[in-house]
Amino acid sequence: MAEPDAHPITVAIERRIDPSRAVEATSWMQAGTDLATTFPGFLGSGWVRAGEGSDLWYMLYRFRDIPTLEAWEDSAQRAWWLDSGRVFASEVRIERRTGIEGWFDAPFATHVESQRGADAPATGPIQHPIPSAPPRWKQAVTIWLGFFPTNLLASWALGFVPGFADWPLALRVLIATVLLTPVMTYLVLPWVTRMLRPWLQRPA
Repeated sequence: MAEPDAHPITVAIERRIDPSRAVEATSWMQAGTDLATTFPGFLGSGWVRAGEGSDLWYMLYRFRDIPTLEAWEDSAQRAWWLDSGRVFASEVRIERRTGIEGWFDAPFATHVESQRGADAPATGPIQHPIPSAPPRWKQAVTIWLGFFPTNLLASWALGFVPGFADWPLALRVLIATVLLTPVMTYLVLPWVTRMLRPWLQRPA
């Protein structure tokens, strides 16, 4: 039986960014992503802003398992990167997710706001209940909607490779999956889940 640590881990981080430092923050977030890509076990990452006028920024990164994730999180490179952004960025929430659900329910599952009384200063973030991940059938439909046209297009394109149809089946599948996995991870799945977000969040 597989060990729990063998499951991919997705980390969702919510930060507040000084709006006046948005240009610097954009470069800083990209630098963090570029650093993470150099570590073993890295499977993908991305970041978004909650809205044009919002100071909430969300970052996702995914690693093969807990040991490779912790190697990144405990690294001197990440510590240096975090220190370089402390003047304009502050972490509000960090959450780990296992399995494919990490791409579905983060970062839009979290809402954080400051509590202010009539005569009292802000008391910090209020963490509202986080909706559960979409039902597995919705996850399956979403993945299929991304994978089918991507696989169809790849199969059509590979058909133009001279002699490709005569190659051994295992080799053809190997090449196709090597090509499609990063496309699905970095482009297709994030785009499809963003487009289907209202449906995914709607109660089943």
